[in-house]
Parts: sequence; C-alpha cells; structure tokens
Amino acid sequence: MILVLNCGSQSIKWKVFDQKLKVVKEGKCAVSNQEKFQESLQEELKKIDGIKIDIIGHRVVHGKDLFKEPIKITDENIKQLETLNNLAPLHNPFNVLGIKTCQKIFPNIPQIAIFDTEFFKDLPEIAYTYALPAEIVKEFGFRKYGFHGISHEYVAKKAAKIVKKPFNKLKIITCHLGGGSSITAIKNGKAIDTSMGFTPMQGLVMMTRAGDMDFGIVLELVREFGLDKTNEILNKESGVKGICGESEMLEVLKKIKSADPEQRRRAKLALDIFVYSIKKYIGSYFAILGGCDLLVFTGSIGSGNKITREMVCKNSDILKKTKVLAIETDEELAIAEKVIKVIK
Repeated sequence: MILVLNCGSQSIKWKVFDQKLKVVKEGKCAVSNQEKFQESLQEELKKIDGIKIDIIGHRVVHGKDLFKEPIKITDENIKQLETLNNLAPLHNPFNVLGIKTCQKIFPNIPQIAIFDTEFFKDLPEIAYTYALPAEIVKEFGFRKYGFHGISHEYVAKKAAKIVKKPFNKLKIITCHLGGGSSITAIKNGKAIDTSMGFTPMQGLVMMTRAGDMDFGIVLELVREFGLDKTNEILNKESGVKGICGESEMLEVLKKIKSADPEQRRRAKLALDIFVYSIKKYIGSYFAILGGCDLLVFTGSIGSGNKITREMVCKNSDILKKTKVLAIETDEELAIAEKVIKVIK
C-alpha cells in the first residue's frame, strides 16, 4: 500500500492507495492552531492502523536547486530540506514535520519526497531569470522556481485527455486558485512560465499573500517593522485578507451581501482585485503562448467556485476560441503515480 501525505500549515490530507492506484482509505483535517499541528497529524495517522504501508509519498513545496527530481528520504537530505523552510514558511516546515513523524510511526518504511517545483525545472532561462546582478543571483540561487507544480501538471494532462488531444501538442493555461494561487503557461507538454517565483509570495493576489508589488514597499515595511514582522505581514496578513479582513473566499462572498455598506465595498473590492490579477496573468500568458487551446481552473476557488470562473472569463474576447474547463485536482493521486515511477 502507498500512503500519500500532503501537509500544509492549515490542513493535513492523506490517502492510502493500492498498487492499482485505487483509494483504500483517506482523510483530512483542518489545523487552526499550528502549535498543535503534530498532535493533529498523529491523530490522523492513527486512522491508518491495521493497513500495511509499504511506501510513503510526501508533497514537498520547495526544492530550490537542491532537489529537482523525486528523492528517497534520508537523514542527510532531511537536514537539507530544513534549510529551505524559510523559502516556503507556510508549507516546507510542515512537509518536513510530516516526514519526521512518519519516520517514528512507520520506522524502516521507505519515504519519497515529491516536489512542487519539479514541473518547472526546465523553465526557459528567459522566464526564470531575475534582472539582478549576476554574481548575486549565482551566490543565492535566485531564480523562478514555481509552485503548485504537482497540481498544474495533473490537471493539464487530464484536460488533454478530456478533449482527446495529445498533451505535447497543446497550449494550456492552468489556474490553481485556493488559499495560495498560481497560474502556469504550458506549451507542448512543458511549463514555459508560471506566476510564483523564488518563493510562493510572487504572482497573483492571494488570500493572505500580497502577490506582485513594488519592492519599494517591502523596503519601507522592513525599515518600519523589521524583517520578521514584514514576513508575517506579506505572508499572512495581506492579499484578500488585508483588503477586507477575510481569508476564506466563501466568507468574502457572504460579506459582499452584508448590511454594512463599508464591509460590502471592501469585500467587493477584494474580490475584484483578486479576479483582476488573474485576468492580467491570463492575458500575458496568452501572448507568450501565441494563443491558448485550453484554460483550466482548479483548486477550491478555481474548480470549486463558479462565480470566480465566470468573473475571470467575462468580457474576455481573447478566450472566444479557447475551451474553458474546471477540473478538480488530485495531488495525492499525482504523487502516488510519481512514487510508483520511482519504485520502478
């Protein structure tokens, strides 16, 4: 049996697959208190009692330039993974915690890390290069790494199957919209650009992240609040939450109907800005691709929210010849498929 564990700062998802990739058991839980994350994880893993686990696959968000392919977990590369925690603070620390917890609960069971950044390892140089001094870029490994790659690759391939056309002959734009959001341009089976960058903070306006912004603002925030507080502001207090106070899209939609006119205005503004940033990226990727055959929405807000999709596509003349699809992602299945490839 294959156990797939997908840990984030606010949620734990897991599925157990048989060798034919059929789900035997699954579960998920929300984690409201990060200090109780390990306790919640242990409780979830107790639900697997009685099932013989042969191998475990983990989603790991950031691999930087250290990990470009799936790896078998060792004590040495766990230490390497921990050096990347600051690059994806809402994900990597919890990914590593999941690995360490499984080492204790499932000793001697091989574990495989599957990276969100893998799908973007072959981005063209023109797309991944930051316009910074070359020696600084080299020293610090600054480049666009991209994230949500497991999801983008999965839904793009599934979309190609739905329209019954070869994946490697299509121009596809995939929109993964959830708590974190990103957009990817895919041409002939390869990612050629993506909205997230060196960290998951770049790109779209998200639920708690600011996305693209003037770096001068960041400098001013650091001067005023210091590095740690600025990091917290940009990662946890900005985006849609910063504008209207809500970090869940369903709550934003409720607030748009509020009796309080100022709450209504702020909620509508937050939604409009969120949609506006998505439209801008779709337009730019349309230009980069030279057209688009398929526009795919996934994630809790993408495939899970028709209102958002309709707002994004409304009055978009460039999409007249583009097929729009909503496909629910299955990162756990995609991870299990990659785990099997590693075994073979």
